[in-house]
Amino acid sequence: MNTLICGSIAYDSIMLFEDRFKNHIISDQLHNLNVAFLVPHMRREYGGCAGNIAYSLHLLGGTPLVMATVGQDHAPYTDRMRRKGLSTEHVSVIPDAFTAQAFITTDLDDNQITAFHPGAMSSSHQNHIADAQDVSLGIVAPDGRDGMIQHAQEFHDAGIPFVFDPGQGLPMFDREELLNFIDLAEYAAMNEYEAKMLEEKTGQTLSSIAKCVTALIVTRGGEGSSIYTDEKILDIPTVTAKEVIDPTGCGDSYRSGLLYGIQAGLDWQTTGRLASLLGAIKIASQGPQNHQFDRTYIEAAFKENFDRVLEW
Repeated sequence: MNTLICGSIAYDSIMLFEDRFKNHIISDQLHNLNVAFLVPHMRREYGGCAGNIAYSLHLLGGTPLVMATVGQDHAPYTDRMRRKGLSTEHVSVIPDAFTAQAFITTDLDDNQITAFHPGAMSSSHQNHIADAQDVSLGIVAPDGRDGMIQHAQEFHDAGIPFVFDPGQGLPMFDREELLNFIDLAEYAAMNEYEAKMLEEKTGQTLSSIAKCVTALIVTRGGEGSSIYTDEKILDIPTVTAKEVIDPTGCGDSYRSGLLYGIQAGLDWQTTGRLASLLGAIKIASQGPQNHQFDRTYIEAAFKENFDRVLEW
């Protein structure tokens, strides 16, 4: 059976400014800001939550289906997806729009200035869950606002369990909308900052939110992650990465392990550890979709880090 991944597909243009922003911004002239930064180094990465999650899930041996919207400039991305063995059947082209794009400039202090253009992502509601076949699990990841609301309802109406993963899209929703997502979802996943924001916006504690879903997963970066389930909190240890090169997409890689574990019926301790391992593998590679592994490597790394055999 397939895992339907609803979320964004985006190009990430990443530039390095070989100086410090503070040396070029006059603090008492912020009301009259007019600056330009020379960026001799630039790279374009394939990103977006749906693309990132599907990439790692496919490497694990899962069967992801991506449901997303792209623009007139989609060809390099969708061609690459097909070369990597990922289906583009449910990737819709919005001809009068650009694919979502992030333009990120980083200075020598790791400060960042980012401009994000949602483009075709804003039309994600044109896709419908019923168009995908043989789906037994889904995820609603960051995407266009209307699309996230619609896809959550459609998953629920179709009786397909799904993970609610609001990510950076969480601020788009008010209290009632967030509570409705939790009510419809079987699982919820977010990082620690997003979890605190969810508590503030809903007025509910994580423990009370966890009672509404089968499992609530909260990632805590280098501190590991926590899985709230069956009125217990499982502490999932972090995995020490071979190298720390680029954290972009680590959360999405973690969610790939999460989805695989749920789909395969693994217990939560194993699922959490598999997810943690995938996050560590990703952080040792530049960009969100350039890391490589196979099942043999995963089995060996799992045994090395957790001193147990991965039964999958």
